[in-house]
Amino acid sequence: MRRMILFFLLSFLAGTAVYGQDHIYSQFYNAPIYLNPALNGQFEGDYRINMIYRNQWTNLPGPLNYYTFSADLSLPQVNGGVGLMITKSSEGTAYLDKINISGIYSYHVELENGDLSFGLQAGMTNRKIDEDKLVFLDQLGSTGIIPGASSSAAELQLNHRFFFDGGAGINLVIGDFMVGASGQHLNKPNQSFTGVSSQLQPRYNGYASWKLSTNSSFEDSPSIIPSVVFTTQDGVNSVSAGMQYKNRSVNVGLWYRSTVQQQDAVVISVIFDLFGTDDHKSRFGLSHDITTSKLIYSKTAGTTEASFSYESTIPGRGEYEIKNNANRCYNFY
Repeated sequence: MRRMILFFLLSFLAGTAVYGQDHIYSQFYNAPIYLNPALNGQFEGDYRINMIYRNQWTNLPGPLNYYTFSADLSLPQVNGGVGLMITKSSEGTAYLDKINISGIYSYHVELENGDLSFGLQAGMTNRKIDEDKLVFLDQLGSTGIIPGASSSAAELQLNHRFFFDGGAGINLVIGDFMVGASGQHLNKPNQSFTGVSSQLQPRYNGYASWKLSTNSSFEDSPSIIPSVVFTTQDGVNSVSAGMQYKNRSVNVGLWYRSTVQQQDAVVISVIFDLFGTDDHKSRFGLSHDITTSKLIYSKTAGTTEASFSYESTIPGRGEYEIKNNANRCYNFY
C-alpha cells in the first residue's frame, strides 16, 4: 500500500507536464514535421535532415529536455514524400522518459497559385520512469535520505508502457499566405503505468503565416513574415504570435507566447542559412524564451533551443520541374 500511494503521487506529479500538454518548440518552423506531417517532403532538395533540442527552465530541479530528429525524402515522381521522426523527452526528478518513433507519408497537389499537401503519421511510443532515481519511505531518516540505503519496495510491473500513436495534417499555400492544421494522438492511446486507463489526449495545432516582401520587384528581397500558432490539448490552450525578418541567409524573429490562463514567454530567435555548392544548404538556429509567467525568469533562467537542418540532392537522380512559380511552405521560414 505504501508503494502504491507513493507511486500514484509520483505518477501525478511527474506526468502533469505531458498529460496536460506535449512540449511545444519555440522554433516551430525548424521542426516542421513535428508541427505538421503535411510539411514532410516539402523542400527544394531531394532529402532533408532536421534536429532540434529544447532545454526548458534550466535552473529548476529535474531536467525538462526535449529532442526531435527527422529525416525526409522528397518523391516528386509521385507528388509526395516519406519521412522518419524520433522524438524523446526527459522530465522531472523521477526522469519520466518518453520516446516516439514514427513514419510519415505526405502527398501534395500543385494549385494555380500555391500548393495543397496532406500528411499521415504512425508510430510507437515508449514511456517509463527511471526507478533508480526514486526514493521511498524506508530510505528516509530523521535528517533526510540515508546514504546507501536500499528499499524493500517491489519493482514496478507496468513501468515500460508501449502504445501506438497516430496523427495527420493538412497545409495550404495560396499566394503569400499559408495556413495549416494537424492532430497528434488521434487514437487517444492508453499511457497508464497503473493499469487504470489514462488516455493521452489529442494535440491539435493550427497556424497561419503571411509573407510580406519589402520589394516585390526582386524574388529574394527582404521580407517580413508575421505568424500565429495555436495549440490545444486536454483543455490547455497556447498561442504564439510574432514575426520574422528574413534577409538572404539571416532570419531574426520575435515572438510572444501565452496560454488562456496566464502569460508564458517572450521568444527571440536567430537563424543562419549557409548555402554551399550543388544545392546543399545548412541551417543553424538559436532561440531563447524569456519567462513572463509566475515562474519568474530569475528562478528559471528561461528556456533555450538549438536547431540544425541540412538539405541536399542525390547525384544522378535528375531534376523535376515545378509546374508553377508559386510559394511553397518553406518560403515562409
